[in-house]
Amino acid sequence: MKKSEKKITVAKGVKVKRGEEEKMREKKGSSSAGKYKHVAPKDFAGSAGGASKFSFPINDIAHARNALARAHYAANPEGIRAKVYKKYPELKMRHEEREKKKGEK
Repeated sequence: MKKSEKKITVAKGVKVKRGEEEKMREKKGSSSAGKYKHVAPKDFAGSAGGASKFSFPINDIAHARNALARAHYAANPEGIRAKVYKKYPELKMRHEEREKKKGEK
């Protein structure tokens, strides 16, 4: 196997040809694509936001919060937020409570 034919792991169980991960990172909001090799493909929110499908990991609540904080980098930030809130409804409830308190002031 030549070096150019070598495959690179971009997510748990997902391999792509060398150089493909660089192309993934070119999409808006996809700078981290391919850097989370231990995360399962279902635990990414990037595709919902128009970014690479292997960006915006949400495999735990800390990564989910980070995805929410960085969603504005994606082409469709609302898609990222929707996927995070679907997986972690407690984050949505907390967001709604904060918005409600802002409205009371």
